Amino acid sequence: MQAMVVWKDAMLFEGLTDGHVVNLDAKTPIGKSSAATPKELVVLGLGGCTAMDVIALLKKYKQPPQTLTVKVDITPSTAKQPAVFSTAALLFEVTGQVDPQKLLEAVHLSQTKYCGVSAMLSKAFPITYRVLLNGAEIGKGQAQFSDSDPS
Repeated sequence: MQAMVVWKDAMLFEGLTDGHVVNLDAKTPIGKSSAATPKELVVLGLGGCTAMDVIALLKKYKQPPQTLTVKVDITPSTAKQPAVFSTAALLFEVTGQVDPQKLLEAVHLSQTKYCGVSAMLSKAFPITYRVLLNGAEIGKGQAQFSDSDPS
């Protein structure tokens, strides 16, 4: 995987990867708040990675949801610079005629086996999750990936 970031103006940058373009900017007063910040893109990557896992697994289980939303709540550290993430909480909100056990299995597999973004970030800070189906909480847990790296 390769990417390139090109400075455009002030604090506006253009990120390029595999033919796709994403703009980045800093918050005012340093930037113009015209695009997501790099940290916001990391947060979106976390939500997007696990959401794609869950949808793919639910399709495999023949349990297509009516809707799926993943809300990501990141707590930044209060320490001095650089400010880093200290915790993340994921909220999976699903509606439709979905088997609760299949949904929980899909989320669990995403957060223990498949989501590469969660696997990377969970080495730096804890990631917890809650799962709501049709407005009712059906489960919760924490991202836990086995460390297959022998070093």
